[in-house]
Amino acid sequence: MSRYHIDINTRVFHFKEPAGTSRGVYRTRTSRFVHLTCDDLPGIVGVGECAPLPKLSCDDLPDYDAVLRRQCDEVCIRGGIDVDALRDFPSMLFGLEMAWRQLHLGGSTALSDTPFARGEEGIPINGLVWMGDFDTMAARLEQKLAQGFSCVKIKIGAIDFADEMTLIHRLRERYGSDRIELRVDANGAFSPDETLEKLNKLATYDIHSIEQPIMAGQWQDMARLCKSSPLPIALDEELIGINTVERKCQLLDTISPQYIILKPSLHGGMAGCREWINLARERGIGSWITSALESNVGLNAIAHLAAEVYGPGITMPQGLGTGQLFTDNIDTVPIAIHGDKLWYKP
Repeated sequence: MSRYHIDINTRVFHFKEPAGTSRGVYRTRTSRFVHLTCDDLPGIVGVGECAPLPKLSCDDLPDYDAVLRRQCDEVCIRGGIDVDALRDFPSMLFGLEMAWRQLHLGGSTALSDTPFARGEEGIPINGLVWMGDFDTMAARLEQKLAQGFSCVKIKIGAIDFADEMTLIHRLRERYGSDRIELRVDANGAFSPDETLEKLNKLATYDIHSIEQPIMAGQWQDMARLCKSSPLPIALDEELIGINTVERKCQLLDTISPQYIILKPSLHGGMAGCREWINLARERGIGSWITSALESNVGLNAIAHLAAEVYGPGITMPQGLGTGQLFTDNIDTVPIAIHGDKLWYKP
């Protein structure tokens, strides 16, 4: 039997600008990197990124490092990854999945057999405008448009809603929906009683979708919103901690959203995201994949996953534009944004 070994190191990344959400502001991002080797594969290393989001991930544990060490030891003893044993630890599962895949691909960062991995096509992505005051958000929005993005996602819910509506109004005055696809992400900032009124106002501006308008866990309220909303609703935080097939089916059948948004670090690793996507497809529910503020190591793995499950010829913009957020990102992974697409350069 092959003997595996895993070393772990921790790295803190720093945001170029504070990343504001309705839950607070991120200034740094901590990732643990697992380095997987095998006695039968000398000189080859598989690297994976385990990066739970504080106060959001279901495996954001006070003893995270100790649990991760135990899970890594189990993989080495077992000689493989037990997905079911790791369902409650999605960020750990994701890191181990990407390390395992890279190791058994000879150390290559081309983690899929796709046109994207061969450098033949890029993946369309949305530009992301973080929360801030009105002038800051307006400047960031103009910057994304100048960079060539045709789909922009705006974080809302942290400043006055009237100011956010003014920002969207100014955008639509200048760029119609035929030129710019506009998504908004509330991160659960609205109360159920006020949400429908706000959705009606947003709908007048040809919004593609709104992400997680109310806090997760209010299934009946969310179901009513999805049924009556004038614009499509996409679930994100709602999926966190829903780790079994039975619960996933229950959530999708109860809420019936128009879209779900998958983040491997939050939603079950690569295996869990595939499961969500397949269950959603069976119900006519759309989806796309996005990163959860990982470094380029995790972002690369997410992009190859998207290329596998949606490609070739992906048309739906994915949320893979976060690699430019850090001052000290890892630059050894050959991914780059050109215009509104993410490319892998083999």
